[in-house]
Amino acid sequence: MRVSIISDIHDNLVNLEKCLKWCVNNNIERLICCGDVTNNETLNFLANNFKNNIFLVKGNADFFDLEKLKECQNVQYFGRVGRFTLEDKNIGLCHEPFLIGKVMEIGECDAIFYGHTHKPWEEIKNNTRLINPGTLGGLFQKSTFAVWDLDSGELELKILEIL
Repeated sequence: MRVSIISDIHDNLVNLEKCLKWCVNNNIERLICCGDVTNNETLNFLANNFKNNIFLVKGNADFFDLEKLKECQNVQYFGRVGRFTLEDKNIGLCHEPFLIGKVMEIGECDAIFYGHTHKPWEEIKNNTRLINPGTLGGLFQKSTFAVWDLDSGELELKILEIL
């Protein structure tokens, strides 16, 4: 299974549309969003243009309506931190890196995805991969997202402008 990880969209619908089209055309089966979607319009666009499951946490700049979120049937919302399982992988999720410890308190994770810094990053701590896909919105950095192949463990950083 291949999963795309996005973060920090900041209402950039042009970049979101390009990313989601790439995901659909490249058989991405699930989408992880590490927050800062921002408003209702962007949340609806995300849910309507990626039909498979979307795992979402709240970012510090999110102000979408939680009632509207309930209309997005394919979005599993965790609030500030979350943990779920795909295939045999335990996956943690948060927005700000200071919440990684809270994710680890929920349970052991093979990988924890986070955002906020807008800087793509990967490191290993306590046998857990900590991964930031960068900013899809393109604020302060190039627009990026990640693709994770759960079967091989391979992680790729995609730079939106060269897709």
